[in-house]
Amino acid sequence: MTQYPHMLAPLDLGFTTLKNRILMGSMHTGLEETKDWNRVAEFYGERARGGVALIVTGGMAPSREGGVFPGAAGLFTDEDIANHKVVTDRVHEGGGKIAMQILHAGRYAYGPECVSSSAIKSPISPFPPKELDEEGIEKQIQDFVTATVRAREAGYDGVEIMGSEGYFLNQFIVTHVNKRTDRWGGSYENRIRLPIEVVRRCREAVGKDFIIIYRLSMIDLVPNGPPMMRWCNSRKRLKKPAPRLSTPASAGTRPAFPPSPPRSPAAPSPG
Repeated sequence: MTQYPHMLAPLDLGFTTLKNRILMGSMHTGLEETKDWNRVAEFYGERARGGVALIVTGGMAPSREGGVFPGAAGLFTDEDIANHKVVTDRVHEGGGKIAMQILHAGRYAYGPECVSSSAIKSPISPFPPKELDEEGIEKQIQDFVTATVRAREAGYDGVEIMGSEGYFLNQFIVTHVNKRTDRWGGSYENRIRLPIEVVRRCREAVGKDFIIIYRLSMIDLVPNGPPMMRWCNSRKRLKKPAPRLSTPASAGTRPAFPPSPPRSPAAPSPG
């Protein structure tokens, strides 16, 4: 461990301490869609018992239109909250902490109700998105806030807001998708307005003693995609509403492969 002398050292976040610097990133196993909550709990609980300090779940939809596919998992009802409590309790019993990833697919959602910054169809979906108006944007912000509050009720230690890899919030930042001329488009300041507002409102809703992670791409691999220095600036701007951690992701706004169809409950994929 001499190459990484601080990996196993505690990390003080101010209101809580991670027992080490090991974070298990989000993996979309499809387990949540099986509705076998003991199986989900044991999957994450085993990682906690193995020494992971902070686990990030697979993506949970903040709204029906934001799900990657129809029926995608999310915290929509009291029953959902109770089911997720089984998972968070198991992780805590194993000595770990767990954050729920909030994943809004935007124009990548494989369904006719998908929404985005502009009505530009994704190359990986047959469904053109609806361009959101002011009321629609406000609804999406509130859906992120509601998901964050429900995550806390379900016993999660935090949330990871998915702002990378071409999903909904990323679709507002990049000019490749965002063709708006109102306060949500045009200049960089306008295009980053939505991610900042989402983080700010989520923080206000849950207070300072809750982990908020923002995941962002460091490169987009699309025409006119922001350079890395612009993404570094985005990271600084997003820290102002007080996320506790940020996780850099890879790319981008136009993935090379289409999303897989919903998997059967038989076996989760490794990634």
